Amino acid sequence: MDAYDTGSGARSGPADEPGVPEGGAGPPAAVPAAAVPAADDPAGAAPPASPYDLPPPLGTGPRTGVAALSLRYQIGAALALAIVAVTVCVHLGMTFLHVAPSNAVTKHHGKAIDDWIYPEFEQNWKLFAPNPLQQNIAVQVRAQVLAADGTVRTTGWYDLSAEDGRAIDGNLLPSHTQQNELRRAWDFFTATHGTDNRPVGLRGALSETYLRRIVVMRLDRDDAAGSDGSVERVQVRSRTTSVRPPKWSQEQVSEKPLYRELPWWSVTPADLPGGER
Repeated sequence: MDAYDTGSGARSGPADEPGVPEGGAGPPAAVPAAAVPAADDPAGAAPPASPYDLPPPLGTGPRTGVAALSLRYQIGAALALAIVAVTVCVHLGMTFLHVAPSNAVTKHHGKAIDDWIYPEFEQNWKLFAPNPLQQNIAVQVRAQVLAADGTVRTTGWYDLSAEDGRAIDGNLLPSHTQQNELRRAWDFFTATHGTDNRPVGLRGALSETYLRRIVVMRLDRDDAAGSDGSVERVQVRSRTTSVRPPKWSQEQVSEKPLYRELPWWSVTPADLPGGER
């Protein structure tokens, strides 16, 4: 049959195309058996794995963390962790006994507990009180200075709280003295004195002496007496102002400051920096 013949038997492709039988699609040509290795043929099996291709045994990899340290440093790290753990446990126990109601342990070891807690770890719950503090209290002082010619002058008011605030502002590591010394001294005084500034209890005189020595030291630091003068008497007062409520609040507060002036105190040699005790 030549290429010009027509009919259902005519082929549409080249005559010498392999694998395509006449009459259209048919079963695929068989693959020679020699091309597929037998499953049980040793010659066709995969070669055995090399020892270098096997994963390393467990525990033989590089050590990390504390395990990578030498024995001496491992012992040091273990001791450091043990000391930290013991310190944390002791601190938690001391804090619990400090805030717990009075009991046999706190009565017997009260001084040791207070020495551990004060002044760095004092517990102050005013932040969580139903009505937290809404006032700013500034402690101010002025002095009577005796000059070399015998004249006496009275200085203006030194705002010691504002000085502490300026020292703390922008300081990433403010000292405990700047943050709490003056505030604690004033709280100590008000807690041991009545509204008439008279001492209440046995600690009243101690709080007065403590506050007086702090303000005298601060006046000396500010050079209030000058180069040829001496501070003879001091007077302390507090200035209390209310914190403004937020804009969305309907609360009305007075913006007028309230002052509490203490009587004049005479300065003794023991009150001066480096004075006799």
